[in-house]
Amino acid sequence: MRLPKPSAARSGKKPAAVVSVLGAVALLASACGGGADAGAQQSAAASPVAGGNLNFAVSVDRGCIDPQQVGNNDAIAIARQTVASLTAQDPKTGEIVPWLAEKFENNANATSFTFTLRTGATYADGTAIDAASVKTNFEAIKALGAKATLGSTYLSDVSAITVKDPQTVVVDFSKPNAQFLQATSTFTLGLLSPASAKLSEADRCAGKFSGSGPFNVKSYTVDKEAVLERRSGYNWPSSTNSNKGEAYLDSVTFKIIPEAGNRTGSLQSGQIDATAAISAADIQLFSGNGFWNETRANPGVVYNLYSNESNPKLKETAVRQAISKAINREEITKTLLTEADQPAKGILSHTTPYFKDYSSLLAHDPDGAKKLLDDAGWKPGADGIREKNGEKLSFKVTYWQSPKEVLELVQQQLKAIGVDLQLKFTTIADVTAAQADKTYDFSYGNLTRSDPDVLRTVFASNTARGGSNLREKLPVDDTLGEQAAALDKDARQKLVDQAQEALIKDAHSIPLYELSTTISASEKVHDLKFEASSRLDFYDAWLSK
Repeated sequence: MRLPKPSAARSGKKPAAVVSVLGAVALLASACGGGADAGAQQSAAASPVAGGNLNFAVSVDRGCIDPQQVGNNDAIAIARQTVASLTAQDPKTGEIVPWLAEKFENNANATSFTFTLRTGATYADGTAIDAASVKTNFEAIKALGAKATLGSTYLSDVSAITVKDPQTVVVDFSKPNAQFLQATSTFTLGLLSPASAKLSEADRCAGKFSGSGPFNVKSYTVDKEAVLERRSGYNWPSSTNSNKGEAYLDSVTFKIIPEAGNRTGSLQSGQIDATAAISAADIQLFSGNGFWNETRANPGVVYNLYSNESNPKLKETAVRQAISKAINREEITKTLLTEADQPAKGILSHTTPYFKDYSSLLAHDPDGAKKLLDDAGWKPGADGIREKNGEKLSFKVTYWQSPKEVLELVQQQLKAIGVDLQLKFTTIADVTAAQADKTYDFSYGNLTRSDPDVLRTVFASNTARGGSNLREKLPVDDTLGEQAAALDKDARQKLVDQAQEALIKDAHSIPLYELSTTISASEKVHDLKFEASSRLDFYDAWLSK
């Protein structure tokens, strides 16, 4: 997760079911915003030049760059470059378009998806990208289980994967799965060679895999750097890219620079060429003066406080509602983030297909919050913190993301209504462990995905992530399941809206602000872009000589 700044056409006749799924996404272009072509204006009149190494800084290293296992943005920036996917998603329209699959279709109820692969594409070890290798990949992701933090959820209801012929693979699900085509465009379902599936999880994390994308892993030193080199012979991009052959860059070196000040200094001095981790205070240093910035909100679930509703105090709807009303989301973005960052207007960010503005339900209302707590029997104590039956209205948020200033401000806002919020900064492993053994009150985070089914992933009580809220099954769970099965655009929109409204009104979700990613780069860097999920794409990038 980012530190907030402190087409090739389908061949043949389209089956009706294909139109219903893809049309639903394409018609949502108005819901997708932000600059999708980073630096496009400053390089529009220039012609790409091949060669050179681009030095790019990331802020943290989790010790893994396997695209099928990683989950944080810094690792994804590295891993995404090494794999191609069956499909791609247009960042401007949201449409799903061909990539490794030159044609795809689904049945009428979205339980069966057929992919016809292009010929001639290979993995880095020379193995052909064929239907059998797709089956091997998807089965390997399912076998990873929770270690494939995203991919395993996209494939959780797979009932069969059938190789029809060398270029045709069919993926069947046990229930309707309208989100699957978008899932096949993501890095986490990017394809690795069949031999890579036989590697240990540790070796895959160490970058010893062979991918299908425009770059290979040349070397990886944990907590220091990862070096990717151009893949010779790569010429199977999607229509979302302007480049149609090998990558222009000889290599990309991802340098691990944990300190924000050091990243700023490194970009100013030319030790690095670009980064997506400049602090909010320093962003304007790179607006002109030989540099450029480009910002795009990440689609998916915005930063949230996730409550453990097995905690008796947080099981009280009034308590959760009061906490949400006490939060001044505008103050968070205006005082701590950048002009390009936006407060949460709902659970989904504004770049997510099927987005709807629910700002009215998230208005700052401290008086309303106090009344809710008064009516629920929580009265201010001598120290101002509310009490009931001898128990303080006190909670702890366990988190690993920076900057802490956001949660410190939320802490102040909650104190104003008599709620004590303690902050516990720790490792991602400790956060995961706390969720597993139910020893947390609140966790904190977001989840990036350019499909509204991300709501089900995060909030449904029967999913691995949603279950971490530890709440009982509610009608909204059925709604989340129904939207995942809806092929009609209007029907799915209504279900997504219904689910969001229910989650916000009862404060099962307490949204804070949208995660956004800002590329800050030297003016010699051209066409470093965002893909639809606001992941970085280095394939079109090039350097001025």
